Amino acid sequence: TWGNPKSKHLYLMHGWMDMSASFQFTVDELDKDWYVIAPDWRGFGLSDWAPQGYWFPDYVADLSAIINIISPDVEISLVGHSMGGNIAGLYTGVYPEKVQKLILAEGFGMPPRDASEAPNRLKRWLEQKDKNPSLKPYSSLGEVAQRLIKNTPELTEARALFLAEHWSAQQPDGEFKLRADPKHKMTNPILYRSVEASFFWKRIACPTLWLHSDSGWLRRFMKDDYATIDEYRSNYQNLSEKTITESSHMMHHVQPKKFAAAIELFIN
Repeated sequence: TWGNPKSKHLYLMHGWMDMSASFQFTVDELDKDWYVIAPDWRGFGLSDWAPQGYWFPDYVADLSAIINIISPDVEISLVGHSMGGNIAGLYTGVYPEKVQKLILAEGFGMPPRDASEAPNRLKRWLEQKDKNPSLKPYSSLGEVAQRLIKNTPELTEARALFLAEHWSAQQPDGEFKLRADPKHKMTNPILYRSVEASFFWKRIACPTLWLHSDSGWLRRFMKDDYATIDEYRSNYQNLSEKTITESSHMMHHVQPKKFAAAIELFIN
């Protein structure tokens, strides 16, 4: 957390294989006084790993528990990036009365899956579930930083090194390993059900902002399925959209000033 608990409560929620510390750049650029809450989802960052694996409703339950403890009787605004946006959207659909403003940064659903894929998906999960996956080790913090830059070429060296320090941990043998649980790389046996998700989105009553990067990520992620993107849009009662220019999918890493400005302009 950052700031005074008596200020407005602003939740920043990271995406898959990211961590809450990556919002430090955004917090540094906020002009207003906020109480910023940025949780590490289970199995990411400094949170404990889940021995039984990871199920999406658990993330929503974690968010609900955090809000009930930290913000039980105050207005809150939710900002979710990627997976964090999908979590925020489901939570707001369950408790529309609790959220004042909702900002989804390239986290507005997944590509729909055909039900015929279900048998092979379950088969892949069954073949993986008793294995112990691992993530590649790195010889130095600098090598971790270079991996981040490879994933996001727009990232500066200084920011990559900061992220690397929080994204990884040095092991007794001197190598660096990512803090994320390798089980996150395993196949999810349950197909994404976009029709089901749409009924959560339809219940969202607060003003909602979709934040896009200008990198073309959404088009690639959705495989040029513009009809589905428009269908997802149509579920919201009060939707605005904004593009963060000169950005990437990791917009809070590479354009935190623009990202923070978009958040504050929309909420205030």
